Amino acid sequence: MSGRAKEIVTCARIAFESKRTRPIEWRIQQLRRLHDMVTEQEQVLADAVYKDLRKAKFEVVVSELIVLKNEIVTAIKNVQSWAEQSYVSKNLIQKMDSMYMRKEPLGVVLIMGAWNYPVVLLLNPIVAAIASGNCAVLKPSDVSENTAAAIAKLIPQYMDKDCFPVYLGGIPETTVLLEERFDHIFYTGSTPVGKIVMTAAAKHLTPVTLELGGKSPCYVGKNVHMDIVCKRLLWGKLMNGGQTCVAPDYILCHEAVVDNLITYIKKTLKDMLGDDPKESPDLARIVNDRNFARISKVIDTMPKEKLVVGGERDIETRYIAPTVYKNVTMDDEVMASEIFGPILPIITVANEDEATKIINRQEKPLALYIFSNKPQVVENILEHTTSGGVTVNDTIMHMASHNLPFGGVGFSGTGSYHGKWGFDRLSHERAVCWRKQNMEALIAARYMPYTDKNLGALKYLTTEKDRGFCAVM
Repeated sequence: MSGRAKEIVTCARIAFESKRTRPIEWRIQQLRRLHDMVTEQEQVLADAVYKDLRKAKFEVVVSELIVLKNEIVTAIKNVQSWAEQSYVSKNLIQKMDSMYMRKEPLGVVLIMGAWNYPVVLLLNPIVAAIASGNCAVLKPSDVSENTAAAIAKLIPQYMDKDCFPVYLGGIPETTVLLEERFDHIFYTGSTPVGKIVMTAAAKHLTPVTLELGGKSPCYVGKNVHMDIVCKRLLWGKLMNGGQTCVAPDYILCHEAVVDNLITYIKKTLKDMLGDDPKESPDLARIVNDRNFARISKVIDTMPKEKLVVGGERDIETRYIAPTVYKNVTMDDEVMASEIFGPILPIITVANEDEATKIINRQEKPLALYIFSNKPQVVENILEHTTSGGVTVNDTIMHMASHNLPFGGVGFSGTGSYHGKWGFDRLSHERAVCWRKQNMEALIAARYMPYTDKNLGALKYLTTEKDRGFCAVM
């Protein structure tokens, strides 16, 4: 087992050291091949995800494949400019020097994908790895085994198999792989596993990007169009059966509109999924028995009088109905940890100030959602909270854009990617000062023996001047 991991990493290291990943033309060619794979194998990938999660092809295409293809096209269009060296300002003593930053690849990157979006969360980071000139070992989640197998088969058919090997396996195989030395580790998944990855990386002082999760709150104010709010909120919550890292985890609803919210939630659920959600072809299933048992335990511990709708389950198909609770408190089991399923608790608050206090008592979330038509309410919440990202008057959309960085803060993750942020994350900015062997008189004062006269000259030549500050002084 350890021999296989070492062989794969060594092969990728040799490929990187051969410099084949450096030319921009090669990077663009690999990006185009990845785009071809996603386009030509759309049905294969959709079928694999359906087998793992019973996720509708519509959802796979919209939430994974289109997002991934947009990321690839953006990189193809911009990688030339992203990779250009950038010049910096100079002081008087540096006027004859060249001072610039080189964008260089890190080396061999480990990309560990997640089971809930098994295509995009594995292949989106590889776009950044390719664009920045790295090699990457791809480790799909073994939980979504059908998608992992499909990707392991397709990648070598389209991509450079030495530069981008796929490594399959469960916890034992992953543990062995993490013993190898990488130049960066990119992990998407849960906070507990994120801690394990970070611990393993620390042995080699390997930098990490951790895209984790947490309880992402959603505030619903009193000045809203409730029918629109419920459509957008439930779309974000029920996508992938609630198994989304940025899904609204709980609602903080203004007391003046909580009854109206509940009324429209019931109506919207019926409009989206019909009288019996179990019969809808559009609702994904829980990924495995372990997660089904975990979510079922939450339902079993909740007081029956707080149930608004849902609660039905079928262990044979791992179906859990969209389930909503009202009058929830922070002491209820549903608020103990990230739900990662189709359960939506509603906490009633007096105003946005009470909502921010509740948010700030938890770990910093990966996402924050605010529904309000009052700009001052939105700004108040933004000013007094912290989160990885924010969408106002919708859900998920800040993550879907390749023109915004996506990442967490605190327990919800470290580092961000998408577009140029991914390129920068997997690049080293190498500072270069290039001097000519002349103009010695400019720097002669720095040499020993030191004198007060030379010190005065160096102060004049090297100290930055703030004209406004100097004028006041």
